[in-house]
Amino acid sequence: MSSTAGQVIKCKAAVAWEANKPLVIEEVEVAPPGAGEVRLKILYTALCHTDVYFWEAKGQTPLFPRIFGHEAGGIVESVGEGVTHLKEGDHALPVFTGECGECPHCKSEESNMCDLLRINTDRGVMIHDGKARFSINGQPIYHFVGTSTFSQYTVVHAGCVAKVDPAAPLDKICVLSCGICTGFGATVNVAKPKPGSSVAIFGLGAVGLSAAEGARVSGASRIIGVDLNSSRFELAKKFGVTEFVNPKDHDKPVQEVIAEMTNGGVDRAVECTGSIQAMISAFECVHDGWGVAVLVGVPNKDDAFKTHPMNFLNERTLKGTFYGNYKPRTDLPKVVDMYMRKELELEKFLTHSVSLSEINKAFDYMLKGESIRCIIRMED
Repeated sequence: MSSTAGQVIKCKAAVAWEANKPLVIEEVEVAPPGAGEVRLKILYTALCHTDVYFWEAKGQTPLFPRIFGHEAGGIVESVGEGVTHLKEGDHALPVFTGECGECPHCKSEESNMCDLLRINTDRGVMIHDGKARFSINGQPIYHFVGTSTFSQYTVVHAGCVAKVDPAAPLDKICVLSCGICTGFGATVNVAKPKPGSSVAIFGLGAVGLSAAEGARVSGASRIIGVDLNSSRFELAKKFGVTEFVNPKDHDKPVQEVIAEMTNGGVDRAVECTGSIQAMISAFECVHDGWGVAVLVGVPNKDDAFKTHPMNFLNERTLKGTFYGNYKPRTDLPKVVDMYMRKELELEKFLTHSVSLSEINKAFDYMLKGESIRCIIRMED
């Protein structure tokens, strides 16, 4: 047993006290894990745009004070009652969604949307008892998507923790907890391009570049990157993108431009922006008869998708995906193994590294568009 098992741990964490204000490094108290929970020592975490979006409190219910962070790697410090698939010392990745193993979704080979542990951005407490595991001088500090990895120790539901190969470097594989798997899986698990096929990627941020990487690994011969920011095009070449289209450079809808480039449309399209117009363009740019478009980006809650029904009747397929259709506990270890076999490159996603005390620099890099992923070292 860990010498700290069952005890409250004091550690450093980056706390967001209010929206849009710099995070503050505080000493927090982290309670022991409850039933079905795990306490992790976080060694590395990464900043994802989702953290920034909720820190800015745009488009959703603000909840502060809060500890953000959801892409991370760490070591199991202790486990709560009933946890059997994890033990002290295991290397693990916490994930914003989970796999209870018991619900209809978990038992289905076709779904990864666990009824119990599906992402909930509004909940700031643990499912088991409705309480926070973080506090400062008795004041509860809210959790974020069940992970809160901007803390040197965190408590996570065991169903949201994937045990991984201890030989895998946590400072690299931590990025698989969210964005990389979301984009990569959208391509390889859902779009499934065939070798020699053509793929259009809408949006060349971290998720879009991951989707392009999936197309590259799948053997696509033409990977067309679509983005409103042409400065992203040069970097995208590292991820297999062969051609670029900026919709602002054309007088006609981008789906028509792509159809002309590809003699009727691409074989597959993956949309990674959340823009309704991009979603429509992605669907309408795939070839009739066999084209498949996959939606990854999250739209605003009031958005509506409009296209002519003939686009479906002409045998185009539209699909959606969540976390790249990966089941966290079952599939994430396999993706880590892909990296270890050098079948998946992660290093090119890692553009910056800072210490926990410098975490606000990571936000600056993201807001300026300078980083894909900034790794935060939790032990200063």
